[in-house]
Amino acid sequence: MTDIALAPPVALTQTERDRAIRRTVLAGSIGAVFEWYDLVIYAMFVPVFAKLFFPTADPTVGILLGLGTFASAWLVRPLGAMVIGAYADKAGRKPAMVLSALLMMVGTGVTAILPTYATIGLAAPVLLILARMVQGFSAGGEFGSVTALMAEQDPKRAGFYASIQWACSGFSVLLASLSAYAVNTLLTPEQVLAWGWRIPFIVGVMIGPVAWYIRKRAQESPLFATTEHAKNPLREIAAHDKRIVLIGAGVVAAGAAGSFMNQYMPTFAITTLKLTTEQALIGTMVAGLINTVMPVMFGHLSDKVGRIPVMLVFAVIGLLMTYPLFIWLVQEPTLAKLVTIQALLAFVMYSGYFATAPALLSDLFQVRRRTTGISLSYVLGQLLFGGVTPLVAAALVAQTGDRTSPGIYLTAIIMLSIISLWFCRRLGVR
Repeated sequence: MTDIALAPPVALTQTERDRAIRRTVLAGSIGAVFEWYDLVIYAMFVPVFAKLFFPTADPTVGILLGLGTFASAWLVRPLGAMVIGAYADKAGRKPAMVLSALLMMVGTGVTAILPTYATIGLAAPVLLILARMVQGFSAGGEFGSVTALMAEQDPKRAGFYASIQWACSGFSVLLASLSAYAVNTLLTPEQVLAWGWRIPFIVGVMIGPVAWYIRKRAQESPLFATTEHAKNPLREIAAHDKRIVLIGAGVVAAGAAGSFMNQYMPTFAITTLKLTTEQALIGTMVAGLINTVMPVMFGHLSDKVGRIPVMLVFAVIGLLMTYPLFIWLVQEPTLAKLVTIQALLAFVMYSGYFATAPALLSDLFQVRRRTTGISLSYVLGQLLFGGVTPLVAAALVAQTGDRTSPGIYLTAIIMLSIISLWFCRRLGVR
């Protein structure tokens, strides 16, 4: 089914057009900061959540339960992708983004004020899981709505605009790691356990009203405004794009796994490599800085030379470097090695490979069902290979005793994404 154009919108001057694009980019970007800040903060405080919400005789079991709660948010992301993604294709990208911002505030806010197991018993982990699931539901539709809105600002610069939210996500990693580092260095371990862990989540909640206000004032996508809207985007996807959704999920896999492997590294460094909490967070701050600066460069490059060439080069680099780097790290763990690996994962798998993925996903789907298709591909890839990566990596180490096993896992997923890129080429994506 082809897109059907509606009446063209009222023409804007170039100045008005530039101003509208800036507002739209800001509206999409601040939501990305909010979403990823919350996710990264939780990942960094998993050892704390394990003690406060999942107290067990075996610390490893507590860590796995804490990581399992992190992964639970991904279980409802497909539902969020279907509901909010379809809403964005029927009602508009803007109202979907406003809705997701409100839901993210709820998830983060509940986490910030939730009593611990010592206070309310079993209700504490149950409520924590529910809070993470609300956040996961909202995030399920967030990426697709923002990606469609950004990419549709100017088709000739779709790679650049779509990659901006990845730069903002990188900034959120930097912001989250700085927050976690400040809490862990300025407070005693007892203070962190008692109340200090709540501070970063309270900071996150404060971002929410700003995101909601800015999004209320954003402009709708010009392509969406001039295209006939799908009455049932999910049905259209099921009828026409099932295979494309799976291919898109395969493309997302390597970037998702690489990103969450980097977020798992502080927990890996503390629990497996026996480095200090302060040391474990330094690498994440460096990675966050790289991911703030570099993504738009490669998004812009993809507008010039194509999506596939940029992503394929970095996928192959990631395939060759990942496992050897883990061997190098575990032989004699040091802060310098940890920072080096996290910096390389950030540059290669996030900035180089993943920053171009939003524009590529946008290229795969028609405008009328684009947000639904992007959301489902992204969420499926993140569900199978992203949010579960910290849990799988920790479980592999615990079960096999092989501290390099996370590197083997990531290498296998990168190979899957290389195959998916080949299928994208056959679909006509350049």
